[in-house]
Amino acid sequence: MTPLLGLVLAGGRSTRMHLDKASLTYGARPQLAVAYDLVARHVERAFVSVRPDQAAEPLRSRFPQVVDGAEGRGPIAGIIAAQARHPDAAWLVVACDLPYLDDATLDALVRGRDARRLATAFRSSHDALPEPLCAIYEPTSRAAILAQVSAGRDCPRKFLLSHDALLLEPLRPDALDNANTPADAEAARAALSSAGAA
Repeated sequence: MTPLLGLVLAGGRSTRMHLDKASLTYGARPQLAVAYDLVARHVERAFVSVRPDQAAEPLRSRFPQVVDGAEGRGPIAGIIAAQARHPDAAWLVVACDLPYLDDATLDALVRGRDARRLATAFRSSHDALPEPLCAIYEPTSRAAILAQVSAGRDCPRKFLLSHDALLLEPLRPDALDNANTPADAEAARAALSSAGAA
């Protein structure tokens, strides 16, 4: 099986949150640091995906980086840049704004991986669609991703829907819920604090 590297997507503009989602805390540490350590436990090496203008930002500069290139927009740009840097590796790609994500969920993804497919992802518990930002992209997906982007399609979910991806059922329905707004962040803090006290 090909090597598995990790990519934490932290290149977003956080427009709905009005604050940098990577720097939010749901406990004692910034979410980016939590997500990076979580992913790093399941791969050979982990990186943080950033836009060029974020590379020197104090939080992001603490981690090994993959900097977006000119191809693609949004999360798929990070995936393309990672695949260009290490084209023979598979990539465990995780968004930095998943405060409920845990080791058991990533372990299930890694164990369920089918390297013969272009990708392995979870099926959303909300709408049964693929969850593209907690998924493994095999090196064989690179050409197909580039072709999709060249055709003007930058959505990684649509990529998974239209290509050979294995979809797994999530262990917990909330594990892949993201925090996009201040209300989402407050709800996550309350839920995680309550779980920690239980």
